[in-house]
Amino acid sequence: MRQLRAWWPDVVLLAAFVALTVALANGHLLSLDLRVAGWVDEHRPKPLYWALRVFNYLGQGGQVLMPVTLLLTALLFWRWRSWRAVIPFAVVFVLTYITIGPLKIWLDRAAPAFKGPDREVLFNPAASGNLALSYPSGHVANTLAWYFVIALLLRELTGRDWTALRVAPPVIVIITTTYLAYHWITDSVAGLLLGLVLARLLARLPWQALLRSRTPLASPA
Repeated sequence: MRQLRAWWPDVVLLAAFVALTVALANGHLLSLDLRVAGWVDEHRPKPLYWALRVFNYLGQGGQVLMPVTLLLTALLFWRWRSWRAVIPFAVVFVLTYITIGPLKIWLDRAAPAFKGPDREVLFNPAASGNLALSYPSGHVANTLAWYFVIALLLRELTGRDWTALRVAPPVIVIITTTYLAYHWITDSVAGLLLGLVLARLLARLPWQALLRSRTPLASPA
């Protein structure tokens, strides 16, 4: 996992996220969201629905991503006997906590299943306090950030490259999240843009220095 140098992709991704958010706030692309949500509702047979629900768990932060990362962290901690093994989990937890959640609360967009008024608009007072706030998609953004760290931990544990793990789950989660109407299509796009920024921020950290220079825990006297 090479440390990134160029910043222009990050600027482009952030600019695209801001542009998409501004467009939605001004009422653009809302009809696209409604059309896509309507189409998937009419083309979702039950066998496909249940299969997609299973795959969608790849993007569940609290139920899958955090427990898996904690398990890998515990294994690495047991092997190294060093607190440095905890650094990747701590970094991704803080990074996602201070970005994805606050954005969802501030932008106040309901999920497609919301039964209240103006379900597709941003800054919707009726959606405020709803547990299913939708924009940007936390499933998608979390997947990109957490699987970066999962791949990093697996590399430290196995000595093998796990880059493919950072690609397949986000693609699956984007498709399933949209097809199951858990999020509007623009939520998924926004989650992708934000998640790529977070993953690139993680890739900028000097993991070699943070993890390789390990100080073992002191043995009890």
